[in-house]
Amino acid sequence: MPFTQDHELDLLFPTDQIPANVRKQLPQELHSSSSERLSMKIRPLASSDHARGHLDVLAVLTVVSDPGADAWRAQFEALRATPRTYYSIVIVDKASDRIVAVGTVFVERKFLRGLGAVGHIEDIAVDKSQQGKKLGLRIINALTGISENSGCYKTILNCSESNIPFYEKCGYQKKESEMAKYAPTDRERSPRL
Repeated sequence: MPFTQDHELDLLFPTDQIPANVRKQLPQELHSSSSERLSMKIRPLASSDHARGHLDVLAVLTVVSDPGADAWRAQFEALRATPRTYYSIVIVDKASDRIVAVGTVFVERKFLRGLGAVGHIEDIAVDKSQQGKKLGLRIINALTGISENSGCYKTILNCSESNIPFYEKCGYQKKESEMAKYAPTDRERSPRL
């Protein structure tokens, strides 16, 4: 599949919101084991990324069911309907036009801290065949930059204990504790609002 240029895509948000320093670092530092330069592109999620393996990369994190292209596109449109809130980004391998890394930051607007905002990083995943190439670091740096450029006074994320050293390398520090309550799995799904 030939690589699709940004101007040919229906993107979630403008590309220039990804910090330029992160965009420049990606192609300069990625090399394969045979010392060939890998050609990668970081960009916002596109409405056609279901076909580029978006869900396949997310499956590195947890069980992912494929709702189909139409339902995936409806979710994409729901995210886009709340501008300046959801920033999902991908790294695409230009040779295959396939997604190899993903991540999202969403901006929570608050009443405290002078009507401040907090960035929440979620769903960082790198295809298993591409791990160890600093793609996760590039995703985190890009999302942190988007959060800070959006005026967030802090950016937070949850991770497993085993991933703490990676996030510390990205400039994050362990703080407080996370609590979670999962809804029962046997209940009927409530309609989406």
